[in-house]
Amino acid sequence: MKGKDIAILATLVVLTVALVLWVGVGFNFGEQPVRPLVENMKLGLDIEGGVIATYEVVTEDTGDTLKLLMQQTRDVLRNRIDEMGLTEPNVYIQGEKRIVIELPGVENAEQAIDVIGSTAQLSFCEVTPGNMVQMGDSYDESKMTVVLTGSEVADAGVTKNDQTKDINELNQYLVSLKFTADGTKKFGEATQRIVNRGGGQIAIVLDNNVISAPRVDEAILGGGAVIRGNFTHESARNLALLIRGGALPAELKQLEYNAIGPTLGRDALNSSIMAAIAGFILVVLFMVGYYRLPGLVASFTLVLYTSIILALMVALKATLTLPGIAGFVLSIGMAVDANVIIFERLKEEMRDNKLVIKAVNHGFSKALKTILDANITTLIAAVVLFQFGSGPIRGFAITLMLGIVTSMFTAILITRLILSVLARTKLLANKKLFGV
Repeated sequence: MKGKDIAILATLVVLTVALVLWVGVGFNFGEQPVRPLVENMKLGLDIEGGVIATYEVVTEDTGDTLKLLMQQTRDVLRNRIDEMGLTEPNVYIQGEKRIVIELPGVENAEQAIDVIGSTAQLSFCEVTPGNMVQMGDSYDESKMTVVLTGSEVADAGVTKNDQTKDINELNQYLVSLKFTADGTKKFGEATQRIVNRGGGQIAIVLDNNVISAPRVDEAILGGGAVIRGNFTHESARNLALLIRGGALPAELKQLEYNAIGPTLGRDALNSSIMAAIAGFILVVLFMVGYYRLPGLVASFTLVLYTSIILALMVALKATLTLPGIAGFVLSIGMAVDANVIIFERLKEEMRDNKLVIKAVNHGFSKALKTILDANITTLIAAVVLFQFGSGPIRGFAITLMLGIVTSMFTAILITRLILSVLARTKLLANKKLFGV
């Protein structure tokens, strides 16, 4: 074996070992520990646990108007989730009128979904003279006139009422509001009208229910206001985030709600990993037992292949789901299938009494078209699944696509490179080592 060939094999082995350590084990770089790359893997809701809810938008709109409404609704839901500080949410449109929300790893899932899915139509109404409303009343247009809406609120937060002289209201939680320039003008004009006629009420209405109805005795021109309502800190925070996130442009009807515990998800993940490891070992035993030296090379490239796939998923921030694991295992089978096609062609060439090095080159050349046809066909199917699927189906499609591309790289390039180097070695250029 020439020095160049030794360098090629040594480089491949070192790089593969380093990649395996980096991806799955971790190592120490000086005094600095490098944690395994797989710890940064995004886990899907079916593994990490969480909640998935499906809503239908209640509307009679169709065509482009419906499409715009669905996009606006999705964006408002995303804003609300962001305001709640929930990590790795997934909000997507399914079909024509459905929206799916996936929240992995969330605590108090039911409460989160209730807050996210509420319509949150906020309005400030001037109570007409001679009428009086109180908290809990329903909106009545004969008694109230809308002055401004939640869209004219620039910000909302939670404060404590620590400056009141009323002992019953001391330290109660309030929702503080800051209006936009237009909202400030409208609110100031409304409160000035109320003062000019001797005082009255401003009703704050949320989803057609009065949540606060303070008396106005002086004009409020500073561009801000507060909402009182016997709030707990949590209820005040939820109302503030709904106001900041914006009102939904249409009512949502909940169709489905599923909560998945993290224990169940982890058990499924562990079972899937054990099945994948068992399958991998069986594949290695078959390949080495039947194809011998090429089978050993194929097993080595499968280790490299697995490490590359996991590294790519972390780098691309792809989410690992249980169907995704199935796609990963399927792509391993396709990688093995590519090697089987190559090795069978290689054996045919050797049976024609060709030299090992020529048999390797001819075998790969003859197998290339079959491998490309099979993989490209499957790749097209995976792209279609990714484009038109949702949730777990897309997870399956992503790992399948990555697996197909990586398997072609390892089977066609790496396996060929290693076998070509070994075939130039007199000691290993023995047809019996190739199963012939």
